[in-house]
Formats: sequence, structure tokens, C-alpha cells
Amino acid sequence: MSLIKSISGIRGTIGGKVNDNLTPLDVVKFASAFGTWLQNTQNKKNLTLVIGRDARISGEMVSSLVTATLQGLGINVVDLGLSTTPTVEIMVPELNADGGIILTASHNPKQWNALKLLNGKGEFISGDDGAKVLALAESEDFNYAEVDDLGKYETREDAFDIHIQQILDLPMVDVEAIKAKKFKIVLDAVNSTGGIAIPMLLDKLGCETVKLYCEPNGQFPHNPEPLKEHLGDICELVKKENADLGIVVDPDVDRLALIDENGEMFGEEYTLVAVADYLLKHKKGAAISNLSSSRALRDVANSHDSEYFASAVGEVNVVNLMKEKNAVIGGEGNGGIIYPDLHYGRDSLVGAALFLTHLAKENKTVSELRAGYPGYFMGKKKIELTPEINVDEILSKMEKEYQNEQVSTIDGVKIDFENNWVHLRKSNTEPIIRIYTEAYTQEEADKLGDDIIAKIKSLI
Repeated sequence: MSLIKSISGIRGTIGGKVNDNLTPLDVVKFASAFGTWLQNTQNKKNLTLVIGRDARISGEMVSSLVTATLQGLGINVVDLGLSTTPTVEIMVPELNADGGIILTASHNPKQWNALKLLNGKGEFISGDDGAKVLALAESEDFNYAEVDDLGKYETREDAFDIHIQQILDLPMVDVEAIKAKKFKIVLDAVNSTGGIAIPMLLDKLGCETVKLYCEPNGQFPHNPEPLKEHLGDICELVKKENADLGIVVDPDVDRLALIDENGEMFGEEYTLVAVADYLLKHKKGAAISNLSSSRALRDVANSHDSEYFASAVGEVNVVNLMKEKNAVIGGEGNGGIIYPDLHYGRDSLVGAALFLTHLAKENKTVSELRAGYPGYFMGKKKIELTPEINVDEILSKMEKEYQNEQVSTIDGVKIDFENNWVHLRKSNTEPIIRIYTEAYTQEEADKLGDDIIAKIKSLI
């Protein structure tokens, strides 16, 4: 069991000892730190925060602790209850709030929960600001409100309606084209809040939804990370139901995975590729992903005379580069779609609406659509080093070793070869180098990883 404090928030397993796990005292301390930091940085009284949670078993308890703590600081709370990460992100500016807290551990198993922190734009706070919140949590320099100054509490039940209507109003979402296709879609929402939000969206788009694991009770029926090895049930059900496709979301609904009509994975990496293909056909501009995402996005962008840029790993880094390049589309290869015309956050709902528009207009099956994109395969390996070895020094040697190739050092070392690439990133907690590769075949991707491991060992 563990407690992980990072610049993006705090997450851990429920129960156990203070400072070792996500206990009630840890929740209160961290909520106090975030609320205090907001008070210290805002030149106004009567701050308001928006909170929402996924369907985890611990969610109601954690939400109660966070709510009471913020009220204790004199901060008003708008509680969306069961919600999604993108819905909370949208509702912060919608309600002119000063920030937000999302209570979710994303794709982690049910014993985990987390507090994810949003600024007044409804975007994740920066690394520098996150470090200040962590420092406040360590110092416990909190000043709670007196009885007449306690924060107010209210609930909102219209957040999904607002979120979905904003999606339907987007010019690039063609509601009528989707309705005309009458898509039959199987949905696996891993018994979390996607089981509420996604059917609401699909109903508005005239789709028939076959629900699988859509009861928001927090009892995840399989590992909640939407990877192929966890999704056998929906792959079978798509075939059994003769559905047009399957949609899979993680517990907080910011990652979107797709299943084709044959029960085969579309590929998480290709969710972003397909959406970018649709958008860049109509508007030239930049596409952004992180360094560990598929080269297929670059290829598709280039096919539309558009530019591609890669950021350091992490949603905040992707968003910052998207703003810098005024990107049309961006996201992460884990199925995270960031569409800035709606908001700067990964959003499975807008991703689904844009993908269905693309599918309808192309008049193809999902498998036919996928066959039109470059075929790449990814590999993931790691090399464990002894504690006395300087990992930064090893990475520096690898950069020099491949200086004649295209090398990026904004996040570890990424080496782009003509037909494949490798990305080396060090762990922040242990002497490990993580090795990501991509090539035209799985065998080539795995061999490249093995070759790089051998090269690293030769440099030690």
C-alpha cells in the first residue's frame, strides 16, 4: 500500500497508517493545503471550488472530508456528485469558480483514490504551483475560518447536461450525420460514471447503446485500465450483438478506447490519430502528443499539410505546447483526446462525438477506417540498475552515442531513427530506465528495446 504525492495531486490506497496511505487525515491535510494556496494567491474573499468524483467505493467518504475541510477554510463548495474528470474541468469556468478538485484515481484499481487539482480555468495546476501546494501540506500552515465565515455548500445536478450540450453545439460535431447512421454501440464503463454520461451523449446522437458494466457502484469487474488484455468481455459482446463498434472508458472518463465491429481493438494510440485525421481535413494546424505516443499522428498531420510537435510526457506538458502552437488537436496515446475548441483537458465524451462524426462521414466500418492508418507496433521494457549508478549520466551517454540521429532531450532521451524510435525515461523513485519503442512490427519494436538495453549495459 502506498501514498504518492506529486505536483499533480495526491493519490494512494484507502486505509492504513497516516502518511503511508490515503487516510482521512491525509485527505484533510492535502485539501487544506490546496485551499490555503488558493486563498494565498487570489485577491478576493469568498472563494468557490467545484468538486466531483468517480464511482469508487471510497468516493463518498473522501468527498465528505474534502467538502468539510474546504468549508472549514471559509471556501464555498459546489458539489457535482458523481461526475467525470472532463465534466468537472468544464464546470469550473462555467460557474466562474476559482478552482476544482476531482476525486479519482483514474485507471488505478478500486482500493485507490486521489485528489486532482484544477485552477480557475478548469485545467490542471502547473508543476510550480503543485510544488507550492505540497510544501504547504508539509508545513501544515493552515488558518481555518471562524464560525460566521464557514464556506457554503450547494449541489448541481445539471453538469452532464451542460457538458453534453457544449459538445453537441461544436461545429465539428455533426449530430445529424451521426443520427442518420443509427449506430449500435456496446459500452464498457467499468461500473463508474461513464455509465451515466456516455449513454446520455449517445442517446442525444441517436445511437443505440448496449450497456456492459455501466452500474456506477465502483465494483470494477476487471482491471480498469482500458488495455486489450482487460477487455475480452466487450470484444465478445460487440460480435454477439452485431454492433458497429464498442466504446471503453476508464473510471473518470478521460481515456477513450475503441473496439471495431469484429471485436478487435482499434488501438488506444489510434483514437487520437482518427480524430486528428478528421479535424485536420477541415482545418490546417498543429497536432500535439507526447514523446511516447505513436508516430502515426505525425504521419496523419503531414498528410494534411499540418505540423506535428511532441511534448514531454504529462497532460500539463501537452496542454502547454498546444497553447504555444495554437494546436487544432492534441492528446496522449493512451486514448486521451484534448480538443481546445471545447476545453484543455482529456475528454472521452468529445472524443467519442468527434470519432462518430468522422466514422459517419467516411461511410466506412471501424475496421476499414483503422486499415487506412499507418501500422505501427509499440514495445515497453525497462532496465533496472543498481542504486549507485548515475541514471542521468547513462542517459547523457546515450544521447552522445546517437548524436547523428534525431534526438530530443526535453523528457529523458528520445532517438528517432528513420523507421522506428526509442524513448528512454528514468523513474523518479527508483534506479530504473523505462524504454518505449515503436516500429512497423512487434518483433522489430521488441528487438529495438533489447538492443538499447544491451547498449546501455555496455556503457555502464
